[in-house]
Amino acid sequence: MKTWDGRLQLVENRFSRLDDVVDDQVDGVVLDIGVSSMQIDQAVRGFSFQKDGPLDMRMERSGLSAADVVNTMKAGDLARIFGILGEERQAGRIARGLERARAEKPFETTLDLASAVEKIVGRRPQEKIHPATRVFQGLRIFVNDELGELARALFAAERVLKPGGRLVVVTFHSLEDRIVKRFMVERAGGQGGSRHLPEVHGAAPTFEKPVKPVAPSRGETEQNPRARSARLRLARRTDAPVGEADFEIVGLSRFPRPTRAGER
Repeated sequence: MKTWDGRLQLVENRFSRLDDVVDDQVDGVVLDIGVSSMQIDQAVRGFSFQKDGPLDMRMERSGLSAADVVNTMKAGDLARIFGILGEERQAGRIARGLERARAEKPFETTLDLASAVEKIVGRRPQEKIHPATRVFQGLRIFVNDELGELARALFAAERVLKPGGRLVVVTFHSLEDRIVKRFMVERAGGQGGSRHLPEVHGAAPTFEKPVKPVAPSRGETEQNPRARSARLRLARRTDAPVGEADFEIVGLSRFPRPTRAGER
């Protein structure tokens, strides 16, 4: 832990353990769900195929690595990871191709995997997005259980916020944004959300109706192209008792996630 003039304390921990770190209730919680550019740009971390590096992707350097996943999981499980978490339309075809390829030589580096995916699905000259982009997204989200971590962080934020306290969440793709939207709308009593979301009766809303999401300006995206998909959502805590941490309300059960000791 580091301190700066008594005003700032830096604590290395997971978002989901927020209420284990915070002793008292707080006025605001800001969750920036994006992956650090420093992590992406370091080849040794294995998050990107822009530079060759070990096929790792673990933020905490513990648990299953991306190499473990692509070299040991069945094609059906890989297809779910690529299709659901990576939103890859050719997930099944890629998974089966990788299963065949690894039988000859296991994948060890980011370029090993990226090249294999490109070989399986091909690439047209006019395509700007590399065909392995969504595969890498799905693997990274799965290895780090990013969606589960986000859901647990939202419930933790609800527990530590004072009445009137703000919850601000910045997401960078639709899967994250959907979870945050569902949480805020459900906790506001089902007001103003999608017609597909259930309305809650009986329990007092723990958040006020969330404000309209904010997208980056043109100037922001010109300065930082990686911000183009960012969405900021904000909701204010009421004085109602904390709700049950029910993961069904954020739709988490449909997403594949690694099993971690001691977790549900």
